[in-house]
Amino acid sequence: MVSTLYTEPMRRSELIAYLDTYLELGAFEGLDRSLNGLVVGGPDREVDTIAFAVDACQSTFEKAIAVKADILIVHHGLYWGSPLAITKNHYTRIRTLLDGNLDLYAAHLPLDAHPEVGNNVMMAKKLELEDIEPFAPYKGNMLGFKGLLPQSQSPLSIANQLGFANPTILDFGKKEIKSIGIVSGGASDDVYAALAEDLDCFITGEVEHQIYHDAEEAGITVIGGGHYLTEVFGVQALSEHLKQKFGVSVQFIANPTGL
Repeated sequence: MVSTLYTEPMRRSELIAYLDTYLELGAFEGLDRSLNGLVVGGPDREVDTIAFAVDACQSTFEKAIAVKADILIVHHGLYWGSPLAITKNHYTRIRTLLDGNLDLYAAHLPLDAHPEVGNNVMMAKKLELEDIEPFAPYKGNMLGFKGLLPQSQSPLSIANQLGFANPTILDFGKKEIKSIGIVSGGASDDVYAALAEDLDCFITGEVEHQIYHDAEEAGITVIGGGHYLTEVFGVQALSEHLKQKFGVSVQFIANPTGL
């Protein structure tokens, strides 16, 4: 439980300073293709309503403006390692943000790896894993988490507990799962980290063809919940954290892709 509740109106500069520190953006500088932090924002101002979503896209922007959000916090931002000309759909997106007076903040890998509100630790908590530890190294950082189920479960039961609507399950391992490693999104290759640690099951978002035979021959179960559905956990947990800490109004913008 967060003990400090802010009663004064919050400035955006205060929110950004808090987020940059709390999410440890500096630890991922140079490692993450995403442009993390405040991506679009004019002069400093008060923040009353914060919207949260997985993806920065036109429909999400329009929904955030409709609920009168001052800032939108997303997992997948607008910039991925290369500059974009402000033309065509990118022009429309930027103009929508500016016309709607909507600021934009992105946190990609920092919101995967965060030990309190990250996508992966939140899935571990949802499954009530015990002995939760960091898992799956990436350029000096650990992105995922691993742990043990209190009681062994079937792969389908695990997928259902996480709310995966149409999971991909490579049922090559034990019928009853005990040890699990989790890395959200497009992290198929981290199955090799799960194999190295002799885990029963690996959970990710997208299951790529290239890992199929290795998983089959090694006898590990892989569950793919979908990129989107494995990455709603972080923004939702962060929204609750900020609501409790700052007393702001929060809105989760659902915009599922089915992928």
